Amino acid sequence: MTNTFPLSGNWNYPTSVRFGAGRIKELPKCCKNLGMTRPLIVTDPGLAKLPMIGEAQTLNNETDMPTGLFFNIKPNPVGQNISDGLRAFHEGGHDGVIAFGGGSAMDAGKTIAFMAGQKRPLWDFEDAGDNWKRAETDAIAPIIAVPTTSGTGSEVGRATVVIHEESETKKVLFHPRMLPELVICDPALVTGLPAHITAATGMDALAHCLEAFSVNGYHPMADGIALEGMRLVRNWLPSAVKDGTNLEARSHMMAAAAMGATAFQKGLGAIHSLSHPVGAVFDTHHGLTNAVFMPYVLAFNRKAIEDKMELLARFIGLDDPSFESVLNWTLDLRDQFDIPHTAAELGVTDDRLGDIADMAAKDPTAPTNPIEAGPKEMRAILDAAMAGTLG
Repeated sequence: MTNTFPLSGNWNYPTSVRFGAGRIKELPKCCKNLGMTRPLIVTDPGLAKLPMIGEAQTLNNETDMPTGLFFNIKPNPVGQNISDGLRAFHEGGHDGVIAFGGGSAMDAGKTIAFMAGQKRPLWDFEDAGDNWKRAETDAIAPIIAVPTTSGTGSEVGRATVVIHEESETKKVLFHPRMLPELVICDPALVTGLPAHITAATGMDALAHCLEAFSVNGYHPMADGIALEGMRLVRNWLPSAVKDGTNLEARSHMMAAAAMGATAFQKGLGAIHSLSHPVGAVFDTHHGLTNAVFMPYVLAFNRKAIEDKMELLARFIGLDDPSFESVLNWTLDLRDQFDIPHTAAELGVTDDRLGDIADMAAKDPTAPTNPIEAGPKEMRAILDAAMAGTLG
């Protein structure tokens, strides 16, 4: 396989990560290390009811660090959630954010911390051009991330996704300081995650690694991380789904999720380009939606990625080192986890297909798809996903 792109690039890597079972006990020390005296935990409504959130607050309260709680967040966060969270942040006199949960809590928490002292409206920081330079960096509150799923990898990401309600679009917001300064990856926090959520979030981690590896450009470190992330997914996701108490499987999948988000600084592609508008319009689970579109985008990109898929097949130990082998592996995973085969099964309706295709072509992940995909191409992929046909 010969590279046809320049051997140059801009590379950034993650933050300080404390990885291991039981390390949530280090939360008070982490807060103090960042100068927090009154942090706000941002999580989702489901997690807010679980003992782990109360226990985290107790850990901090026992060290004279009163810790607030905000959980008014939708599964796909919207702008109003951020406004409400900012109100809670300021009214509570908080000086830092603990983003505690899955992708929705991570994105909301990071965005609330980012916006804590900004004077411009949220949407002025959409990931386009150099919009991020508009931010007042010193006004960003410190962030600690505590993931409780193994999918988005947002704990090591420099961007968030929030729905703009009026336009029904997911906006990617970016700033280098959105990257949490400290991350606590405690696999013990994930052991109670239901099997279907474990599967959907695990497929999200796979989508991140797969798309990052497929993107054109010179980034051997991202490629290596993506390959190892996919090997971990192949070896351990089925075990994590089958037995949620398998701490070894949970640990490897938590690592794979962070690896996917680290790798996709190289870029993403049409899986995410289509998943973002579908999630915004139909409020579908992001990881599940990625899993549905995955084989259709692979088929569309085949000519550009066939050599890479052969390498991937060899690396993760598939019997036949070929594109078909990788495609069949993704299909087998979907069957194993009872993931829908078509976009129609997600609730996507024919009357919105044109809108979805147009939004997908404008999504910030579209330009790095290995094959150029405008509205016409996105519609073709979407039609295939609706019908369940693989070319």
